[in-house]
Formats: sequence, C-alpha cells, structure tokens
Amino acid sequence: MDALVVRDLSKNYGDVVALEKVNFSVKEGEIFGLIGPNGAGKTTALRIISTLLTIGGGEVKVFGRDVATEPNEVRKIISYLPEDAGAYKNLTGLAYLEFIASFFAEGEERREMIDYGVEIADLGERINSKVETYSKGMMRRLLIARAIMPRPRFAILDEVTSGLDVVNAFEIREIIRRMSREGVSVLLSSHNMFEVETLCDRIALINEGRLVLEGSPAEMMQRYGARNVEEVFTKAVGV
Repeated sequence: MDALVVRDLSKNYGDVVALEKVNFSVKEGEIFGLIGPNGAGKTTALRIISTLLTIGGGEVKVFGRDVATEPNEVRKIISYLPEDAGAYKNLTGLAYLEFIASFFAEGEERREMIDYGVEIADLGERINSKVETYSKGMMRRLLIARAIMPRPRFAILDEVTSGLDVVNAFEIREIIRRMSREGVSVLLSSHNMFEVETLCDRIALINEGRLVLEGSPAEMMQRYGARNVEEVFTKAVGV
C-alpha cells in the first residue's frame, strides 16, 4: 500500500485556482519532496493532506484512509510540522514534550514517548531550559522531536530547515533520514534545492496549481540536461 495517494486534487479560493487536478503518490518509507515557487499551491496541498483544509475536488488517501471521510483516522497516523510552528515559550523543552505526549499516551507508554522525544531533540541539559531561551536551531529540533515522538506512519514537514545555519540544517536532515530508515514515510516541502536533491527519493514540482514534473532527482536532471535540481526547477517553471 502506498503511504499517500493524491488523485485529481483540486482547490479553489473563490475565483483563485490553488490546485487543479494534481496527482502524485508517496511510497511507504519514502522521502518525497513537494517543490514549487511561492504561491504554487504547495502549502494548500500539505494542509489538505493533513486534514486542516477541505478538499475542493478529487481524492486524498493516507495509508488507505480518506482525508475527507475519515479525517480522525488519518490524524491518528500522521504528524504535520508547518513552517511557522512554535512552542510554548514559558515551558521548558522537557515540559513541552511532556505536555504533547499527554495527548497520545499514558503511564509507561507516555514516559517512553517523552524519552524518545528527548533523544531526538538531542539538546543535552538545555532540554531543561525555557523555550524562550532557545535559538532557532534548537527550536526546530524540539519541534521535530514533538512531531516524531508519537511515531507517526506519515510525517508532513514544511520548510523544516528554513533559516537554520549549515550545522543545524545538516543535523535536521540527518534526523529525517533516520526517520525514513525507521519506516516513517515523509512528505517534505522545501525551497532549498540542495536539501531536496540530497534528501528526497522522488520529487513532484507544482507550478500555478498544476503538477508539471515528477520523478527522482536523477531522472529530472537527465530529462532537462541539468547539473542539479535547482537548474531543473528554473527550467521547468520558465524562469
């Protein structure tokens, strides 16, 4: 079974077409990149898949569960980390993870989930510091820990390394690779084409609400005679 199947996905905001008959799928255990210019429809697609927006037309299924008719079942197996996600600044990192874990488990299971979150965040003693004292890199590590510690089957990550320095971005990508090795299917949206090229098994490129290209980074580069995915991107969208 595919982790995600998107068929003829459409969404309008009044007279504005955000998505028009978009089709792609994500295989189980795959890291799949969804890329495109600003305003292309990526965030709309991610929010529909994560059950935060209603479908205008078409069908979306996550491990066979329909996001339109079975949203609660979908929410049990996914985790969504938007670009603008934040945490409660007056809590310590540990207290924040404890708070989030309380929604998913109790007793020993909850304790194990928290320990797993602390391991993912890898903040050392700073896990006991208030979130308001965290750098952007530390915050993203905590938020990824929050998203992954419930062990979702499908993770939706939007601009997960945006604004991070080289070291923090590298470490976040290593966490994502580890997630994939442990069986989590990942849908990743990013404007960082180096990240997309080195991290994703396959990519879909959306422009003006339509899917214009899908395949592995190598297939895309060969098709466009390009040296890298950034060059593919610019040629495909007509820059």
